[in-house]
Amino acid sequence: MNEPGFIFITCQIGAEAAVKGELARDWPALRFAYSRPGFLTFKFVGEHELDDKCAIGSVFARAASFSLGKAAGATIEERAGNVWKLAEGRRFDRLHVWQRDLFSPDHRSMQSAEPPAIVSETEAAICQNMPAQLEIDPTARTIRGDLVLDCVLVEPDVWWIGYHRAAETESCWPGGLFWAPSPPDAVSRAYLKMEESLAWTRLPVQPGDLCVEIGAAPGGSSQALLNRGLRVIGIDPADMDPRVIAHPNFEHWKKRGADVRRREFRKVRWLTADMNVAPSYTLDTVEAIVTHREVHIDGLLLTLKLMDGSPAMEVPEYLKRVSSWGFAQVAARQLHHNRHDFCVAAMTGHARRDAAVGTAKRRRGASRR
Repeated sequence: MNEPGFIFITCQIGAEAAVKGELARDWPALRFAYSRPGFLTFKFVGEHELDDKCAIGSVFARAASFSLGKAAGATIEERAGNVWKLAEGRRFDRLHVWQRDLFSPDHRSMQSAEPPAIVSETEAAICQNMPAQLEIDPTARTIRGDLVLDCVLVEPDVWWIGYHRAAETESCWPGGLFWAPSPPDAVSRAYLKMEESLAWTRLPVQPGDLCVEIGAAPGGSSQALLNRGLRVIGIDPADMDPRVIAHPNFEHWKKRGADVRRREFRKVRWLTADMNVAPSYTLDTVEAIVTHREVHIDGLLLTLKLMDGSPAMEVPEYLKRVSSWGFAQVAARQLHHNRHDFCVAAMTGHARRDAAVGTAKRRRGASRR
């Protein structure tokens, strides 16, 4: 069976140039072909080592897939039938359907807690037209190793079809999108950003752990951590939401992170930071803490802002700097719930082993189900 000559990628609207730059640097056998806001295609023009995981290592791509082409048709039923003509000869374990972003990350429509109705309608039509010999359960959770049939709605009547083999956590989510309802009393959208960060990284936070958040106001991220049973110190000169202040496991240090004595972090296991400042300022503040001889932080979740004039291509240097602080695993990703920023996650070897044990337990549980 011939391998596809193209891949397609979806990303946040506004991140297209960053994705193009990353692929030009890391995958010289790929050439940009076609795009719409939040959607790009690339053609293979030489030898490459990209396997069916389609793991391109991009910080700013949400999802990547080997392209099988466009499912054309005048009606949703006709397009759904043509999906399976494009997929003929391959047996898939799961189906992922999603819609490319239609709005910039600042638009209120991006704050929805669930996929648009057109996604479920498309999924239902594709499943209804599924060949009899295939048995894909659309309600089953995707796990590592599954071969996934991808359908991205570039326009309501323009579907691009592809596939990838699920590997990392985010490739098990349709379109790399983290859909989860926030509680009615969520203080801010930072609640979902923290939930997505923890789901993506599998950071092994446990009830009773002590976490410091620098740039905590008004408290959405702190609230998510508190709801998981952690003890949280929020550092911010601004006021916190009264609901967070009232929580018995929360303490507010009303000052800048740079103004806290480093030895005050001695009992802290996790550190998060989300400040509306240049990345270099955030990294300077965190480095002064984690490199102190009396401080032993197991893991970091840092939100770095893409300020005006801050090129995305500097990201590898940011990651090298975080690695130099002694963290065994460092990764970055522009999350579904990020705006003009991205998340950097880091774990020590000890925390990484804890995360691996937790992941193995979850996989065993999933296989028994």
